[in-house]
Amino acid sequence: MAGESVSFRITRTTEDLAQTVAALSQRLLKLEQRLGAMQLQLDQLEGDPQVDPEELRRLDNVSALLADCRSLLEVPMELNPSEPPHWADDHTSEPLAA
Repeated sequence: MAGESVSFRITRTTEDLAQTVAALSQRLLKLEQRLGAMQLQLDQLEGDPQVDPEELRRLDNVSALLADCRSLLEVPMELNPSEPPHWADDHTSEPLAA
């Protein structure tokens, strides 16, 4: 009787392992299919990007604002480095130490 009990347990364990391996194989196939679909979508997005016109308009506005800021921050070329810039004439702050 002890031999039959051990044999049943081995058979049952083997069946459980086979079912587990089959389930894992199915999940792996589904994950590979999903990965393939995602890679295809990514390739399509990279190959043919769809640009939102509203986003382009916002980017153009940002570029214009950056250009305005740069022009405001430009220091005249003829400015003597020992002289403070014209916008520092407010006398409310102390000069920076060199």
